[in-house]
Amino acid sequence: MKEHPLKRLLTVARQHRKRVWLAGASSVLNKIFDLAPPALIGAAVDTVVEREDSLIASFGVTDAFDQLVVLAAVTVVIWALESAFEYAAARLWRNLAQTIQHDLRQKAYEHIQDLELKFFHEKSTGSLMAILNDDVNQLERFLDEGANDLLQVATTAIVICGAFFVMAPGVAWMAMLPIPIVLWGSFKFQRLLAPKYARVRERVASLNSQLSNNLSGIATIKSFATEAYESKRIEAESRAYEDANRDAIKLASAFSPLIRMAIVVGFVATLVYGGVLVLDEKLAVGTYSVMVFLTQRLLWPLTRLGRTFDTYQRAMASTQRILDLLETPIEIQSGGLRPEAIHGEIEFQGVDFGYPNRENLLNGFDLKIPAGATLGVVGATGSGKTTLINLLLRFYDPRAGKILVDGTPIEELELDALRRAIGLVSQHVFLFHGTVEENIRYGSEDATLKEIEEVARQAEAMEFVEKLPLGLKTIVGERGETLSGGQRQRISIARALLKNPPILILDEATSAVDNETEAAIQRSLEKISKERTTLIVAHRLSTVRRADSIIVMEHGKITEHGTHEELVDLNGTYARLWRVQTGE
Repeated sequence: MKEHPLKRLLTVARQHRKRVWLAGASSVLNKIFDLAPPALIGAAVDTVVEREDSLIASFGVTDAFDQLVVLAAVTVVIWALESAFEYAAARLWRNLAQTIQHDLRQKAYEHIQDLELKFFHEKSTGSLMAILNDDVNQLERFLDEGANDLLQVATTAIVICGAFFVMAPGVAWMAMLPIPIVLWGSFKFQRLLAPKYARVRERVASLNSQLSNNLSGIATIKSFATEAYESKRIEAESRAYEDANRDAIKLASAFSPLIRMAIVVGFVATLVYGGVLVLDEKLAVGTYSVMVFLTQRLLWPLTRLGRTFDTYQRAMASTQRILDLLETPIEIQSGGLRPEAIHGEIEFQGVDFGYPNRENLLNGFDLKIPAGATLGVVGATGSGKTTLINLLLRFYDPRAGKILVDGTPIEELELDALRRAIGLVSQHVFLFHGTVEENIRYGSEDATLKEIEEVARQAEAMEFVEKLPLGLKTIVGERGETLSGGQRQRISIARALLKNPPILILDEATSAVDNETEAAIQRSLEKISKERTTLIVAHRLSTVRRADSIIVMEHGKITEHGTHEELVDLNGTYARLWRVQTGE
């Protein structure tokens, strides 16, 4: 059974313990000084009625006017202290809320980055965004006000109960009557609300997921004219979120009215019974005044517990989701070896691999690529071409066998060192919203402008970049939407080259470009593949024609291996594909 979310949160945020104590102490002191005015009112009444026999007179101030002056001075000091601690509590709690919000979001994001690709296949982007934004914000809202409210209510109860039993123990128990009912009701409501708010968090994650998915695929939605269909789907998700909230609100809203009825019993009992004691001269008027005021100060704030517990339960449901994410185990751990240089020899030794919940795609797979060689990898969709790249980059680990770089198993290498040694140009180019220069520089932040221009020329990108309105400073838009597919590919190649990696991988880099762009990419490949190990995964055989060697993959196995000329002469699968693509 998992620990309570609050206990787990305190463990995660233990480095802020000192600030929590300071904020808590400020809340308590603020409430203590806030409760002093009723006592001052009682003392003023006592002074006016009793004069030389008042409580203050017992301290040596016998003149009634002097007693009022003393009371005025004490009142100013107390109000100043109350104001100072109110400011301190508000500032400390709000700053603490911002700090913990920032820390949790940052920790969650960094943890997400370290998780393997399998995790992202099982989780939607929208649900992760809901955790990083909405759930973290729910916790912030509670720390902003809710924690302070709970501490102040607790302080109120302790201080006033103590004062009552000192002043008039015979009346005190009447004011205390509603407290057990309030506490029982609070914990009962808390248990009932917890699953309802957990459901609210699930529904908002589902809604965010659908919204994120639709915004990413807006072009597809428009091209299929399915706007009305998608609106209905969003309406259904939003309605489910609304219904989950309504269910929680229905229960949460009942708390204050029910507690209020219990509270009025204690207040009326104190008012009537205390008044009778004053009439019978068994209780001083000043004491009675203080008790009536304090009873109200004790009981009425308890009605706010409903709102506070509502905020608390929302925060705990969100905290549960944040901490569950943080505790998701990282399956692919970095090795500790960081070689001075990587030459680029790659070897697969008896590798077995299958994607989660699927049968093995590779069984006893063997392949060796000499350092500096260019290997073409061709085959039908699903034959295992991209899988080789995923394994080499350690996006996944094999079920059996080893993958070696320069004779060292890649699981022994630091992940950062391994991936920095590999330049990847994917079929699905991802450009960030920013300038052309920023996108080429990505991952090589120390690069100079001269180096950026040089790799752009090598990738044959400078020709079109110079024609852009601001050249390298031109904004490419989200995902590079203002550029053509071929232009994005060439920027991607330049970005990979700027790393100057000993291993370069092109995964279907020419699959979505026209013949002219493909020719430009092939020309650049001849230059950039020199003195580095290059893997070219392609459907278009013209892309791999000049490779040092080519393998043909079918169902996770290498069925043909040789140069372009050797494979054409073999008259097998490669030769058949070549004839189809060249129109022979």
